[in-house]
Amino acid sequence: MKFFKLGYSVATYLFFLATFTYLVLFLGAGFLAEWVPLLSQFKTVDDGAVVFSVPAVAPWLSNVILLLAFSVHHSVMARLGIKQLLMRVIPASAERSTFVLGTCLILCWMYIGWQPQPGVIWSVDGVAKVAMVVSFLVGGGLVLWATFMISHWRLFGLQQAWFEFRGLQASDDQFSTPALYKYSRHPMYVGVLMVMWSTPHMTTGHLLLAAIWTVYVFIGIYFEERDLIRQFGDTYREYQARVSKLVPLNILRPRRHVAPDIISASPAKSRFDQH
Repeated sequence: MKFFKLGYSVATYLFFLATFTYLVLFLGAGFLAEWVPLLSQFKTVDDGAVVFSVPAVAPWLSNVILLLAFSVHHSVMARLGIKQLLMRVIPASAERSTFVLGTCLILCWMYIGWQPQPGVIWSVDGVAKVAMVVSFLVGGGLVLWATFMISHWRLFGLQQAWFEFRGLQASDDQFSTPALYKYSRHPMYVGVLMVMWSTPHMTTGHLLLAAIWTVYVFIGIYFEERDLIRQFGDTYREYQARVSKLVPLNILRPRRHVAPDIISASPAKSRFDQH
């Protein structure tokens, strides 16, 4: 059984890598194909065949339903109470992998069921186009990097399965502010927003996706921070007061001195359960 659980987690992780890569292509292959022609073969937010869309509704509404399916799953299944209910049915070591699997399946449904809406909102060339492409690629890299800042292997369920396979005990959740988390409370979401909005050719369909996903980001931040306050109390409230939510404006502010005993007493911050 331990081999099965570990294999399940590894397979789910590989599925995630493919799904995340395709998300980048789904949003950016249309304009990246100018430099990599092979990318023109992929379905994107603006072009491609439609399969398994929501029947009997307008294309925009079908797309909204697909986005809401992702948002509801990703927010509801990340809550502690739902996790505890789920672990009554499946092993705790497989809970995170199951969450990741559900997310990937819904994203795959969105890819094939998405109905392009080609109306042009803006289209830029020259320096502005290059700037948009660079911002898009940096945003995608930032999302991936942020997962490693907070424990990539645990975030996607591999650590839990490996620890059970080896008979190891996971350490308690702790509070820390690694790398960019010293300057932004949610650098992963900053990357997501950059990927959503950095396009030299914004269509009606892409705008719909970016707008709804942006709303979801801020709703997700609200629930995530509520859970973190419940878990870490005043430690997280102090972090909120000191560090910007998204854009790291605190870089421009003078740093406040914090007594060493407070720093050493602060539990480390665990975020993977809230994503």
